Formats: sequence, C-alpha cells, structure tokens
Amino acid sequence: MSAIANLVVYDNAAAAHTFLPVSVTREKGKVVALYRENVTNVPVEAQSTIMVTNETLPSGVFKVEVQVATPVMEAVSGQNAAGYTAAPKIAHIPRIIVTGLFSGRSSSANRQLVRQVAANVLNGQITAYTTLTTGPTPELIDSLISPT
Repeated sequence: MSAIANLVVYDNAAAAHTFLPVSVTREKGKVVALYRENVTNVPVEAQSTIMVTNETLPSGVFKVEVQVATPVMEAVSGQNAAGYTAAPKIAHIPRIIVTGLFSGRSSSANRQLVRQVAANVLNGQITAYTTLTTGPTPELIDSLISPT
C-alpha cells in the first residue's frame, strides 16, 4: 500500500493547492483517507478537502470514491450600529464525487481504461493524453489500493 502523503493539485488558474493528509480510517472493510488544504487565514471547516474511499460491498463489488469539496465563505458586509461585525460563515460547498464500481473480475487494465476515459471527459481532453499511474486516485482505481 502507498503511504499517505501531501497532494499538490493545480486549479484552472495554474495555482498549486497543497492538500495535507489528515487521517486514514478503517472500519468494516471500508478505508477512508482525508486530505485538507491548510490555508492559515481560513477556518478549518472552510478549507477545501479531498476524501478517497475504498470499500468492498457485500456483493463483492469494489466501490471506490474520490470526493472534492471547496467551501465558499460568505462575504462580510460591514458592521451593525453597535460596531459589531459578525464572523463569516460557510455560504455553500461546491462538491464533486466520482464513484467507481468494479467487479472482482475486472482487471487493472479495465479499471485504468475507464478511469482515463472519465478523466479525459472531465478535462475536455479530446487528443492523446499520457496516462498517469501514480498517486492516490490511480492507485485506488487501477490497483484497488488505499493510502495508509
């Protein structure tokens, strides 16, 4: 199994976001790895997260999931008559969840193919693209290996 490590992800503005490993939990055949972006001037509950889940369902089907959440803070609009300014809260949380369901009969090549096609669809990639084979998502989907 791969050791859990920092994830560096780029956004559409070519800015790097570093997600730090927070925890790995194991319960009844389900492994969940949680990563959080550690931004010093943002409250913990408002920081972006990545959650990677690996689970074997009672049917024997492997369920893998990658979830990305990027909370949006309210805009502070000033103070009241007494001079009090309320702390901003989370306004909403944009979230995307990608779930894979794989038979025990699927091969690593089968899973890698569906992952790469899905990634290319999400990226709007219509030309040849080099397949990535390392990192938590390729290892989760292609090899059914969770971070430790």
